Amino acid sequence: MKTLLLSALLFALATVQSAGAGSAFKHFVTVNGDQLVEAGRPFRFLSFDIPNLHLVEDNVAFEASSAWRWPDRFEIRDALESLREQGGTVTRCYVLSVVRPDDAPGLPRHVLGPGRFNEEGFRALDQVLEVANHTGVRLIIPFVDNWNWWGGIAEYARFRGKPKEAFWTDPEVIADFKQTIRFLVTRTNTVTGVPYRDDKAILCWETGNEIQSPAAWTRAIAAFIKSLDRNHPVMDGFNATELREESLAMPEVDLVTTHHYPGGRKSFADLIHENWQKAKGRKPYVVGEFGFVETPAMIAAMQAVRDTGAAGGLLWSLRFRNRDGGFYWHYEPAGGNKYKAFHWPGFPTGAEYDEIELLSRLREQAFAIRGLPLPKPHVPAAPRLLPISDVAAISWQGAVGAISYQVERAPAKNGPWRVAGDNVDETAVQYRPLFADTAAGPGKWFYRVRSRNNAGTSDPSAPVGPVTVTHGTLVDEFADFAHIQSHSGTLSFETHDCRKALEDATRLAGGPGSAIFYQLPGPIAQVWLYAFFTDKPADFTFAVSADGAQYTALPVGEKHVRGGGGSDYGYWAPAFYQVRPVGPAARRLRIEFGAEAQLSRIEIQYGLAP
Repeated sequence: MKTLLLSALLFALATVQSAGAGSAFKHFVTVNGDQLVEAGRPFRFLSFDIPNLHLVEDNVAFEASSAWRWPDRFEIRDALESLREQGGTVTRCYVLSVVRPDDAPGLPRHVLGPGRFNEEGFRALDQVLEVANHTGVRLIIPFVDNWNWWGGIAEYARFRGKPKEAFWTDPEVIADFKQTIRFLVTRTNTVTGVPYRDDKAILCWETGNEIQSPAAWTRAIAAFIKSLDRNHPVMDGFNATELREESLAMPEVDLVTTHHYPGGRKSFADLIHENWQKAKGRKPYVVGEFGFVETPAMIAAMQAVRDTGAAGGLLWSLRFRNRDGGFYWHYEPAGGNKYKAFHWPGFPTGAEYDEIELLSRLREQAFAIRGLPLPKPHVPAAPRLLPISDVAAISWQGAVGAISYQVERAPAKNGPWRVAGDNVDETAVQYRPLFADTAAGPGKWFYRVRSRNNAGTSDPSAPVGPVTVTHGTLVDEFADFAHIQSHSGTLSFETHDCRKALEDATRLAGGPGSAIFYQLPGPIAQVWLYAFFTDKPADFTFAVSADGAQYTALPVGEKHVRGGGGSDYGYWAPAFYQVRPVGPAARRLRIEFGAEAQLSRIEIQYGLAP
């Protein structure tokens, strides 16, 4: 027994030592006057907030039962390696989520009640810190939210049956919040074995996100954090565009911050200069969030961070790749109804908010503020092709820095390989398979995929297959009329209000009596339609024809219409239909609207000639 215990102890010790040895960090970032320093040298940064880093709120695939899930290691690595490739050395995640009274049972949350914590959620944060140590990206971690999105101050007060404002003054509620702080700050990472208060990957603690905290509360909470942790600075998360004097004066607070969005009377750059004059000689100043303005104003804000002595700035916000293929998406209604969370390294799908140019300029500024030359881009790694059940539904886990992909097909595992899809953009669809091989003939096929950017093309992924092809599939994402033979009634393509449509960026809107027509190269076998009802649901009518003159109505074999208006985002009612033609073979399909609706995607399976 003693031998087994000794072996286990030695194994655990070796694991901890290995984890510590694997860290990119040798020093804590500390405060020296109005500067952050690392090993005696100024520490400055320009980078992105990554709100989903430790809890995904954007898992809005059509079939998903919840928008929330914990990230996996692939997703965390993609996020932080993308940031590092941009020149970023710091990110700020979102807060510790708190269970809300309207949450569905089992919905992922960090804080479940006073002194009750979800270990699975904190293990996800453990994983984030392990990857942060490996990639050399530090974290700002805010404790609590002012807003309702993830649960916050109102939920802590509600645990005790008290109003939201009690969070700032009620001893019982404050004691509950301190339990959360103590749990996190004194936690030992289950992956690395390093206590959080000893983890150099943490840049600082932040009292909260955009909180309207009284100065007395801030002093008490900052003092409590520092009583538990003498290694990390504390930042006041007070909600401000202009620094408050109380935050600059209180000795318990080490850093101050502001957030900037459209609507103010002054430009971001002017406010940053003015705030720096207030902070200069007193405390380090971090621009914690800024965004939703045109690229010139964003560049001016970044330049203002560089020109002043501000410690750093974080753009809002970056989303990373999805383990199921493609990226996570987050529509932002602010700023002219056109912005979405950014995806590295920038794609044509972000043209409306100038994604490619802004990310390019951020990269220049991020290296410049660190006094480093701009490195050349490198060839991306090979992607990981996911299992394939149908050649109309091919997806992969993409590679950091890739801007497109080449899909290859072969009749055998060792080739010969032919290009099945070139310059495939993984942002062209949202929460759907990334590629449909419409040219594959009957038989058995293998697939592989390569990543590309301006530096070159990766090695191929491991092949997947054989995949048996017995039919063809037309896939229409409703970006335009390219796949539609003809149409009638009032129809329009919609690209805004994407959150209500589960982030689908291109939809076809129509009203009662409007119709679309398809013609297929072979007899129609079955149809799957995904749509949203923007008002009261009323079913679509499906019909097929052999000659385009006489149409026969089809019974709906399967239908699912879920309730809309749910969550904080007011989702439209998602609807799914499956139909299978009966009787004589037909190659033409008509779909007629029964109510105001938006079509999201259609898949029409048809027979292939032998």
